[in-house]
Amino acid sequence: MEIRRVQVTGGASFVVTLPKDWAEAQKIAKNDPVGLIVQPDGTLLITKKITEDSVQRVKKIDVSTISDPAFLFRMLIGTYITGFTLIRITAKQRFPPFVRTVVRDFTRMTIGQEVVVETETAITIKDLLNPSEMPFDNTLKRMVVIIKNMHEDAITALDTHNSTLAMDVINRDTDADRLNWLIARQTNMILQNASLSRKMRISPGMATNYYMLSRIIERVGDHAVRIAEHSLPILDVDFDRKFMNAIKKASALSLGVFDRSIISFFNADVKEAHRNIESISDLEDICGDINNMVLKQDALVALNIAYISESIRRAGEYAGDISETVINLLVEDEIAPPGMKIRK
Repeated sequence: MEIRRVQVTGGASFVVTLPKDWAEAQKIAKNDPVGLIVQPDGTLLITKKITEDSVQRVKKIDVSTISDPAFLFRMLIGTYITGFTLIRITAKQRFPPFVRTVVRDFTRMTIGQEVVVETETAITIKDLLNPSEMPFDNTLKRMVVIIKNMHEDAITALDTHNSTLAMDVINRDTDADRLNWLIARQTNMILQNASLSRKMRISPGMATNYYMLSRIIERVGDHAVRIAEHSLPILDVDFDRKFMNAIKKASALSLGVFDRSIISFFNADVKEAHRNIESISDLEDICGDINNMVLKQDALVALNIAYISESIRRAGEYAGDISETVINLLVEDEIAPPGMKIRK
């Protein structure tokens, strides 16, 4: 760290000189304006960028040496999450058919990405979404609704022997993924662009916490998918209703912890977050009872119900992780999100 003393000029103005090496690297000359941004933690950011113009970041991908569609798709998702606003896909010769299929899947599964130029050897994908129009809390709340409904419908599918509903739960996982990717993308963009942080009225640190929560919530959704997947093999099996009753009870406990964890975050309620963590032991006991009950059942039923029980338990434990994150985030008033008052 370079230490510089504060000077006073004219009896009122405080002055600190800028490091010469930094100023030259930024190509700052005499009388050039610089921007000063007060950060939420009290530090001061000095930047040459004084306009609100969005920064255009371009990523070029040459697919001439790519033959695996899954690899290309992961490259595009990585580029999206990293925060590039323009993706140029090129090839020395005509694109193989899988490239256009992957691009189509990518634009369908992401928010704001559209093909704006397309030729036989070049495709340009542009980000048309204004990040400030998608606040973090709205995106997170939408994720919660989607995933809660997925979990409830997975249990209903098992209870009513509805294979169509089970498959629908599995397909809905894409909706949760695309919102998680959006939060990851916006977090990276905020970390790279201080003006966007100010425009969205969220600090880089708080954006990171939203992303951490979205990752946990997305994993709860993954377990809803697993419940649906392990329901499919036993939908036509007439197993004892006591298993279904126990599963429904465990599911209600798991979703209860999930609901209260989300509420404790948005209400900044530390005590409620603590109570949620303590309540997980009841869920673990019920899931343990289910696993013991199925030991005498047919192997197909026993295996899949055990997997379902495990996913219900894991969903509740991930909900507990949300409460732990809330406590870690809100132990000090100064790091609480804007407008949130901690309840102690």
